[in-house]
Amino acid sequence: MPSFRRYLRGALAALAILPALAAAAYPDKPITLVVPWAAGGSTDILARLLSQHLTTSLGQSVIVENRSGASGNIGSAYVARAKPDGYTLLIGSMSTHTMNQALYATMPFDGVKDFTPIAELALVTNTMVVNPELPVKNVAEFIDYAKTHPLAYASAGAGSTNHLSAAMFEKATGIKMTHVPYRGGAPAVLDTVANRTQLLFSAGTQTLPHVKTGKLKLLAVTEDKRSPLLPDVPTVAETVPGYELAVWYGAFGPAGMDPALAERLNKEINRILALPEVQKQMGDIGVQVLQTTPQQFAEVLRRDADKYGKLVRELGIRAED
Repeated sequence: MPSFRRYLRGALAALAILPALAAAAYPDKPITLVVPWAAGGSTDILARLLSQHLTTSLGQSVIVENRSGASGNIGSAYVARAKPDGYTLLIGSMSTHTMNQALYATMPFDGVKDFTPIAELALVTNTMVVNPELPVKNVAEFIDYAKTHPLAYASAGAGSTNHLSAAMFEKATGIKMTHVPYRGGAPAVLDTVANRTQLLFSAGTQTLPHVKTGKLKLLAVTEDKRSPLLPDVPTVAETVPGYELAVWYGAFGPAGMDPALAERLNKEINRILALPEVQKQMGDIGVQVLQTTPQQFAEVLRRDADKYGKLVRELGIRAED
């Protein structure tokens, strides 16, 4: 009997270290990094930067795969259904994981419960821009002008972060504007440049090149603090207290991933994000990289899912299914 007990204790001890051994052996085959939008956007650029460096540090190919459609739902659902073994990962965003649950009547995944948060990667500098023909120099002047003039704002589609940003602004200021939804951010920017719409809330990756050439006028950023990338640009909240919308990107695995594996990926990703060349490349397109733990990111995810889910429902915004 004593020998059997010793055998049982040994067997249990061996089972206990299996996850650690599996994490240590990871990876032994290529990794797929899913981007749930088309190639060429800031999310895709960030994913490809990470894939290059992860391929070197992990010793296995990290392949970026674009699975776009349904405001990020198609690619995100694909990862949610994958094995939680670290070989299928997602670069998601605030919209896919905190807004879509409230925007769509039916969803193929739960943005919080069906994923393992690995790292909050970056904040996108979200800008408030207007056509330069508008006789306003700041947010306060825009509000006064909008109260007495009919204006239209563009968005990348009903339920997009552009739409939510503007709807929040209308609610906070009491002004009313016409919403003109487009199928994507590029045509929304171009029509604001052409003055077919007068206002756009959009990522700096899309607007700042036009601001630099004078085709758009930058009034503010939407985060709660001034962006370190644009320190001289005020926040909307400096004029409209309490207004804030921060657009982040994050790395996820499917739910049930081994915490040791998530920690390892977190450390590798944070090391890459700390590289000066990565910070410069992302800063040049208006993206501020972050350094977080899986636990910190999980808290951000829960907080924003509650916050933006409530906002979407209060504002009555629905996505175009």
